[in-house]
Amino acid sequence: MKLSQARFAIVLATLVVSTSGCGVVNRIRAKNELNEAARSYRESHFDEAEQPSRRALELDPGNKTAPLFIARTIHAQFRPGVTTPENIAKANEAIAAYKKILESNPKDEEAYKAIAFLYEKLKEDDKLQQWILARATDEKMEPEKRSEAYVVLASKDWNCSFQITDLPTNKITTIENNKATVSYKKPKDQKDFDKAQICVKRGLEEIENAIKLNPNSESAWSYKTNLLLEASKLAEMDGKMDQKAEWDKQRDAAQKRTNALSEANQKKKQEEAQKKASPPRS
Repeated sequence: MKLSQARFAIVLATLVVSTSGCGVVNRIRAKNELNEAARSYRESHFDEAEQPSRRALELDPGNKTAPLFIARTIHAQFRPGVTTPENIAKANEAIAAYKKILESNPKDEEAYKAIAFLYEKLKEDDKLQQWILARATDEKMEPEKRSEAYVVLASKDWNCSFQITDLPTNKITTIENNKATVSYKKPKDQKDFDKAQICVKRGLEEIENAIKLNPNSESAWSYKTNLLLEASKLAEMDGKMDQKAEWDKQRDAAQKRTNALSEANQKKKQEEAQKKASPPRS
């Protein structure tokens, strides 16, 4: 038996209202679940907070807060330094949850930084390197964010060299007339020297990319100064004093630029603080 057009319209309208009503009810229930999750999270009952977060997402799949709650609660159950299979699996589960957030919002900073943190705590150095490099080379990302990523990569390469050049066997301090002088000699193992050179070369390339993307980045210029100092040390170790002098010249210029940016940033912070402290004009 066919419905008349009028009756069909009434049935259709009833279905729409019913469906809409269910949607509203589910959104309210989802909000209540998230409130329960937040309460458990604040009480450090992270495993208990996870389940209402998941129920919230089931009730309201379009909810933007629920996926973040899920990722946070899983992340909070991970214990850095504990190497049990269960704990490592929990970290990887958190990484997967954060990556799911980034699929819908690639610019979510919390998710990006949380994944970097977890890779670092898992000592997954290669994955961490690739994760940061992916952001540094992502042309869809803001230049400032890409610059920050390059600075992080450069900082790791600086540390790679510094851990070698600063060893007591490679760094010699002499005191004459109450004045300390530091000199550097090549490591006994050529592999250590070669490793430091590779790190410095790569680090300088990374920091130049950072500065191109954000010429006024104080941290980028600071790490450029530090990397040029490492290059100077390595040149001295290799007996190339002319090269050392050139690196020192570049380092001095980078240090001046770093100081200028630091002073400008301090002045800006002071001005902002004064504006906040000043009473509003009537």
